[in-house]
Amino acid sequence: MKTDGTHTRAACPGGRALRYVAYLAPSARDGDLLVTKEQVMPIRTARTAWNGTLEQGSGQVELSSSGAATFDVSFPRRAADDAEGFTSPEELIAAAHSACFAMQFSADIAAAGGTPEQVEVTADVTLGPDPAGGFRIPRITLKVVGYAAGLDEAGFKAAAESAKKNCPVSKALAGVAEVTLDVTFEG
Repeated sequence: MKTDGTHTRAACPGGRALRYVAYLAPSARDGDLLVTKEQVMPIRTARTAWNGTLEQGSGQVELSSSGAATFDVSFPRRAADDAEGFTSPEELIAAAHSACFAMQFSADIAAAGGTPEQVEVTADVTLGPDPAGGFRIPRITLKVVGYAAGLDEAGFKAAAESAKKNCPVSKALAGVAEVTLDVTFEG
């Protein structure tokens, strides 16, 4: 357990940390302190090592926190139709967005009274020229196919719209001009 005066961190099951925050209670008399606890999510880290110029160089992206994988990256392969086994920042963003969306969607289905049975999420991330110079991500398309026990098509689609709005990665990508959602209910 670590303390810095007003914040205390303690390990909890699953390796997560709890932060205890002490502040004066609104109805405090004689300086009574109210202590609350907040779950602190872990920091995730990726590292890229790059060698050479943009056009002729290449690199490797390592998922450092999990050690799950290392991926080769190259700008020529990033811009080519056939990536030939190389990944790109856009593909990694698509992976993060589809995974995060699926998790949020599952939570939103449960909050609506349903049980996710089968859900598949695909994210298509487009790289394009930026009118201000360089490149940007102008468009992301999220495709959801599946069904949930206890929800009709309208409820399933409403949960998908909620996930699009509330997924942390969707929030991080709020600067993308166009994010579309295509939902297919198979129930």
